[in-house]
Amino acid sequence: MSSTLHPMLNVAIKAARTAGTIINRAALDIESVRVAAKATNDYVTEVDQAAEAAIIDILLTAYPDHAIWAEESGRREGHHGGADHVWIIDPLDGTTNFIHGFPVYCVSIALMVGNKLEQAVVYDPTRNDLFCATRGRGAYLNDRRIRVAKRTEMRECLLSTGFPFRAGDQFKTYLNLLADVMPRCAGVRRPGSAALDLAYVAAGFSDGFFETGLSPWDVAAGALLVTEAGGLVGNFTGEANFLEQKECLAANPRIYGQLIGSLGKYSKFASAGDKATVRQALQKPADEPMALPEALNTPTAPDAPDTPEAPPSAPSSTV
Repeated sequence: MSSTLHPMLNVAIKAARTAGTIINRAALDIESVRVAAKATNDYVTEVDQAAEAAIIDILLTAYPDHAIWAEESGRREGHHGGADHVWIIDPLDGTTNFIHGFPVYCVSIALMVGNKLEQAVVYDPTRNDLFCATRGRGAYLNDRRIRVAKRTEMRECLLSTGFPFRAGDQFKTYLNLLADVMPRCAGVRRPGSAALDLAYVAAGFSDGFFETGLSPWDVAAGALLVTEAGGLVGNFTGEANFLEQKECLAANPRIYGQLIGSLGKYSKFASAGDKATVRQALQKPADEPMALPEALNTPTAPDAPDTPEAPPSAPSSTV
């Protein structure tokens, strides 16, 4: 990590670690945490609220004129010279994981100045992993510089995503999307924290990430981590102005382009022809076989005889 961190990044790190302490303390007795439902399958806990309050207090103590855009308490305007500085905060990304004791969640804090993301912190309190970035200075995990993975072929890639969970989400469309992507890659994971998913793309732990229905506080910090680690972030058609479009795609440049080829037609910004293709696919009978990419659509081998004529060769190693 750079020996001299930007002062605003230092404050964000202090705020993230303070929130992480609150979260870790509550995780010791998860059954006593009060939980409320904001909507179906969308939860908020007293821990989210306490962590957010602590973050805002630290940020505004240091920068009282800055604006706040937080998941639980909403927006408050900045003042004077700080009006164009907006802190975008998710105090506990992965609340559903947290209330079940599933240790995949994080604190996400980003600073946007004008329309550019300038500072980012994603802190995983369960592992004490601190991801951070300042625009133009690279991305770091703890004290180590991180870069996106170098894979260039989709078939070798491990991708992460998030499933639709709100009433009214287009579940069938997402299943068709997965049916397009899954046969083309090495695997798809659904950890449950978009900010941490993006941090993992930045660190090269996964090769790409895609999800719909996300809010700015879910992706702002992670997006800067990815770009500072050499990756690209945008919506499903590749447009970089994605923050409020509820579509997020991130990967290294080569894989990013290949994912656009698979996901672009599912974007709300897709061409009329692509949208028509998706609508036709959704009208197919549920029991109709899924169409596989041509390279994977090979005929099934005939049944082997009960007694082989010769010993089989040693199998190749697979992962």
